[in-house]
Amino acid sequence: MMIAKLHDSEPDIDTGQVGLLVADQFPEWAGLTLEPVASTGTDNVMLALGDRLVVRLPRTADAASSLSKEWKYPRMLGPQLPVPVPIPLAQGVSGRAYPWPWTVSGWLEGENPAPGHAYGTDLALDLARFIRVLHGADVGTEAPEEALWSYRGGQLAARDAATRAAIASCAGLLDVPLLSAAWDAARQVAEGAGEQTWIHTDLQPGNLLIAEARLAGVLDWGGIAIGDPAVDLIVAWNLLEDKGRAAFRDAVGVDQMTWERGRAWALSIGIIAYPYYVHTNPALARVSRYQIEQVVADISQTV
Repeated sequence: MMIAKLHDSEPDIDTGQVGLLVADQFPEWAGLTLEPVASTGTDNVMLALGDRLVVRLPRTADAASSLSKEWKYPRMLGPQLPVPVPIPLAQGVSGRAYPWPWTVSGWLEGENPAPGHAYGTDLALDLARFIRVLHGADVGTEAPEEALWSYRGGQLAARDAATRAAIASCAGLLDVPLLSAAWDAARQVAEGAGEQTWIHTDLQPGNLLIAEARLAGVLDWGGIAIGDPAVDLIVAWNLLEDKGRAAFRDAVGVDQMTWERGRAWALSIGIIAYPYYVHTNPALARVSRYQIEQVVADISQTV
């Protein structure tokens, strides 16, 4: 089965090819079934390998460059975190016409939550606790340079041109004047000047697992960085509804400026993703539209 592409620069990936890669490099897993895993993720193809493993193959060269982070930092931070994170068990190399390294990790049980679903406050409190623990983890001698720098942990001003271009691309899809006004309002917040922390950078429904309406795991650590903690607040708008968002805000304990920067990040990320993925990744487009709508509604109540 050929995997559908999301980006023009992706190589061809099919399940037969991946099966040969596994058999070549990890014969102990040869013959296990391979099934594509539905995901809103855009950086990696995921395939269930048997019933206890998952193969992740980067879709692009940029995604491949993050594998060294996924190999090191979840293993380091995982024991401190309140829910499981995927720990790579093996790293494969290029072969069978696939050009980059790839990984095999253990399978984590759970399902992705649905944006806007009323899960109650427990999930919101679990998310707040996870973020507090991650942001409180010791940075040690690590520095937000090279591998641990991320545009999602930097200055919002650097997003302005791309966000406005994406707003223009939403013509015929969304209310462009409304989006422009919302972004103008969101951009008024002061840039972050506080302590930089570990940040996941992509806390959205497709990277979260729940079981019985409680947080059960956090996936996709390729974007892990050290930077402005506000970016991890995006989950307040891409997943939670009003009641959950209020509980999350109380529990996460950030100041007003950090909260507003998180809201601005959520709006920018949603606006840039929506027109790019509206036809190729409908599940992510639905998440993006939800977070746009939630932020716009939130801003309209405060201006």
